Amino acid sequence: MMQFTTTTATATHESPSSTSPLLFPPILCNNLPIMNKTQPGRGRPWPGFPTSKALGSFGDANCMEQLLVHCANAIEANDVTLAQQILWVLNNIAPPDGDSNQRLTSAFLSALISRAARTGGSCIKMLASTFTRPMIPVQPQNDIDLDVRFHVGALPHRFSVIDFATFIDLTPWHRFGFTAANAAILEAVEGFSVVHVVDLSSTHCMQIPTLVDAIASRHYEVPPLIKLTVAAETDDVVPPILDISYDELGLRLVNFARSRNIMLEFRVVPSTSSDGFACLIDHLRVQHLVNYPETTEALVINCHMMLHYIPEETLNDVSLHATTTTTTTTTTPPTTTTSSTSTCSLRSMFLKSIRSLDPNVVVLVDEDADLTSNNLVCRLRSAFNFLWIPYDTVDTFLPKGSKQRQWYEADICWKIENVIANEGAQRVERLEPKSKWVQRMRNANFRSVGFGEDAVSEVKSMLDEHAAGWGLKKEDEDHLVLTWKGHNVVFATVWMPA
Repeated sequence: MMQFTTTTATATHESPSSTSPLLFPPILCNNLPIMNKTQPGRGRPWPGFPTSKALGSFGDANCMEQLLVHCANAIEANDVTLAQQILWVLNNIAPPDGDSNQRLTSAFLSALISRAARTGGSCIKMLASTFTRPMIPVQPQNDIDLDVRFHVGALPHRFSVIDFATFIDLTPWHRFGFTAANAAILEAVEGFSVVHVVDLSSTHCMQIPTLVDAIASRHYEVPPLIKLTVAAETDDVVPPILDISYDELGLRLVNFARSRNIMLEFRVVPSTSSDGFACLIDHLRVQHLVNYPETTEALVINCHMMLHYIPEETLNDVSLHATTTTTTTTTTPPTTTTSSTSTCSLRSMFLKSIRSLDPNVVVLVDEDADLTSNNLVCRLRSAFNFLWIPYDTVDTFLPKGSKQRQWYEADICWKIENVIANEGAQRVERLEPKSKWVQRMRNANFRSVGFGEDAVSEVKSMLDEHAAGWGLKKEDEDHLVLTWKGHNVVFATVWMPA
């Protein structure tokens, strides 16, 4: 674990009661029926819909998911009457500081309201504007959205390095990948005097101190020189976000490594996931030509929850749909990713570019879910059935009302907002399941390498430090999967050139 501590602070905030006043003003559009507690029979979304007195029966997660699906369909169809009625119900059964299912549903509700404000018809936008939720100023996406100056959600926190290191240590969500990757890297670079690590990570190099410690613990007569190359996004658009520059972060990492008698060189390459890290690839190609055929340097590509921000085929489908008359189906099953008629995939191109560098090892760690569908309802269902996990786990390690919990859930809200409210290039949260990444790696001419028993043992020891609901399983080809109550959360895979 990282050697940092922090003091948990508490913050109080009020929760809307399930008996809160009527959410909407009496008149939004002239033809809207009003639903309130004195009119239990009026304006029900469908026959048999309960009155507010019976809303307690709607606390089941499956029912909340169905209500969100109905709400999404109503918003997409510009059905203001139905949307208003379902929003009223959802707001009353899902307070933003309720139990885990309620907080999850509240976040999706806010995202749907944000989507309505961005893309809906005039009445839907008016309905969205009356819905009381935290708002953040944002720039309009295009000329059509000039009247939309906000989205609904919580502002992601800017972490100090110490706060973020402590934050990482609270849960195995990232520590699982760190531990498994470090074990695989150490095995792959044995005997090399120089280890070049290309760190593509959403955690801003928080894995590197753990890797340095692991190398230092091996008691080399002359420990290897570590060359660390990091791709720095030009804009802080995806949480978690640090409050210092990468140059400052690099200086701290160099000093930390020196304290462990390890020499570390740090280099930042401005690059962005939106173009498949093209600048980083160009930089690595030049370095590869300069160093070739240097055999004492091992090249490690460490990908930790970052590659899913590279655009994939479904974004091409959107572009094709916008420029042709091709009709896209909207009845794709939730587990099916829309296939592309275009052969261009930045993800596949990136992996093939990495393969051309002939790395000693590639470690790929990411969340095991599919959020790529162009169908809103399919995407909503998939996200709802994955993102309940961080809401469920937080109760085991952060107290209600703590600042850290607010930061943690604000980042989840950002993800939900991005998945639900945005489309096109603005929707950057495009997770793919392990099976899809395995296929991509094979197509790029990589072969899978199983984790050794030492790696499995280290991961199990790490999990023993956390709540009992966390688990570990091996899947085909000895890929490791972190689970919560038996559900897949994060996968870790190791690859070498075939």
